[in-house]
Amino acid sequence: MRSLGIAVLAMAVLVFAWSPVAAQDASPAWSSADVSKLKQWVAAAPQDALPHIPTTELDRALAGGDAEKISAEARKIALRLAKMHLKGRASSAERQGWNIRDTDDEDSLGRMLDGALSGGALDTFFAMQRPAHADYSALRAAYGREADEQRRGVIARNMERWRWLPRSLGDDYVLVNAARFEAYLWRGGVQAGTWRVIVGKTSTPTPVFDTRIEGVILNPWWEIPASIVRESVGALVRRNPSLARSRGYVWSGGRYRQRPGPNNALGQMKLVMPNPFSVFMHDTPNKTLFEEDVRAFSHGCIRTGEALDYAATLLEGVRTREEVERIVASAETTRIDLAKPLPLYVAYFTAVDDGKGGIAILDDIYGRDRRIKALADGRASKAQFAAFGCDTKTGAQVW
Repeated sequence: MRSLGIAVLAMAVLVFAWSPVAAQDASPAWSSADVSKLKQWVAAAPQDALPHIPTTELDRALAGGDAEKISAEARKIALRLAKMHLKGRASSAERQGWNIRDTDDEDSLGRMLDGALSGGALDTFFAMQRPAHADYSALRAAYGREADEQRRGVIARNMERWRWLPRSLGDDYVLVNAARFEAYLWRGGVQAGTWRVIVGKTSTPTPVFDTRIEGVILNPWWEIPASIVRESVGALVRRNPSLARSRGYVWSGGRYRQRPGPNNALGQMKLVMPNPFSVFMHDTPNKTLFEEDVRAFSHGCIRTGEALDYAATLLEGVRTREEVERIVASAETTRIDLAKPLPLYVAYFTAVDDGKGGIAILDDIYGRDRRIKALADGRASKAQFAAFGCDTKTGAQVW
């Protein structure tokens, strides 16, 4: 019943937020109960590994009894806090290399806030800005009970990463966690499959980005990247043409390719997933590497374990597994489009739900955690607060 109530209130907030009347009317006044609720959320911000926002000006307005200034200051604080919940608090330098598009519209926060005030739904307004994914909830719960400061820092960094994603990833999508060497398929809001993956070496890391899976190519040709041509293939073709041919390498029209076959670096399938990094999910002939715990061996692409099972699962409703197997056996290069393009997020999380009610801390193979400042909470020392760019008395982040 509680979740139903939240859903109803959320709908009311959204309806008000986008109504023409709401857009034209002045912002509602803040009652003492509204201000009290706001202060509760400000005080609770560290529970989400977010800094405390000073309320000095609001307190002065309250002491002076200036209703107009009270509403103005409360609104300013509420929008700042909501934006931190929705978008995070990291600088652009801390976000460097994070190429997943955030589609959440922060410009609508003001209208949503007005709707929440009018409907008595401030709690719902703020709760709606948190990442909706269950993994964020698990991290948040773990952050609250974790005593080890180093682990708390890692958990905080990963909570921040979740805020860089769209608040809701939708009901159907694929999420690759490069730090965990796994890919997850979600359908209808439920996790429907997990596959091991191999990601880029530390010298050629897999980038963080989002795209859409449009289809599957069975028995693919490999268009060999220039970097790999320079590294090995080009010299092999020039110096030992017969060996190069036996491995399927072909040079024609000014480009190097590899024919479909048992030696093809892409294996028996490759996803159609346009992106500016030329990074793809694909099969591999080297299956033994999937038994390794740390699977960082590629030039950046995402080699997928049980690749034909993965492809057949994506193609459910379009082709049966038997049809997929027959096409593979034919050795004919065949593209099959998904019934509907599927969002794909290639992300990087070093603190994850361990499936046992706890949190696993993973190796930061690409050294990306150190880019994100440890977020201040109530237990940090003055020296730590200063190092984080925070006010040493209030803990507030200095922007």
